[in-house]
Amino acid sequence: MVPMSLSHRPLHWEFLGRVPYREALELQLAVREGIKRGRGPEHLLLLEHPPVYTLGRNASAADVLAAPEWLAARGIELVECDRGGQVTYHGPGQLVGYPILNLSPDRRDVRRYVRDLQELLIRTLADYGVRAEPRDGQAFVGVWVGEEKIASIGVHLSRWITTHGFALNVSTDLTDFAGIVPCGLRGIGITSIERLTGSAPPLPEIAAVCARHAGEIFDRELVVGAPAVPAGAGAA
Repeated sequence: MVPMSLSHRPLHWEFLGRVPYREALELQLAVREGIKRGRGPEHLLLLEHPPVYTLGRNASAADVLAAPEWLAARGIELVECDRGGQVTYHGPGQLVGYPILNLSPDRRDVRRYVRDLQELLIRTLADYGVRAEPRDGQAFVGVWVGEEKIASIGVHLSRWITTHGFALNVSTDLTDFAGIVPCGLRGIGITSIERLTGSAPPLPEIAAVCARHAGEIFDRELVVGAPAVPAGAGAA
């Protein structure tokens, strides 16, 4: 039986607006360090990024199809990171979620954690009339609508504390995915809430919906408020 003290731990969350990728990573690591030292609460950081391709631990140069000139013309940055997976795209109109959670002692199961993130996204999409589901196989981690991918998941764990997370296409410019092999899957379709429904909720609104489902799924008590954003970061 899980001790009562483990239930309803506080989960601080806030929608941070548009934050450059490297600064969001710095913030994640600061929060993680606070949790490791027992000096800070868990957080769910919700935000969007300026255009960036991120290369996970399993990425290769062949996964980036675009020439440097194409990237420069579209203002897309390339950044390597330590999350699982290959190459993905982040940009305006995409809700990115970074849960920094301590999975010890009662949730120390990586597969369960990924399933929980999928369920969070599936419930959020259902609230906007989109029926989504996971697909079998490690290569297909994420959330799908039919044969099209609507959300990506890539995580990192250090001493059972999580970083990185998920990216949900809300009103994303899907043409920016053309410069990569998304998640190492050639020829897959990419979709968004806007493309499927003809409209898109504001990111702060859908962020609040995501946070509510995160509280339910991870059995946390939601607290509005985020750590200080590093200098230069913030809403655009």
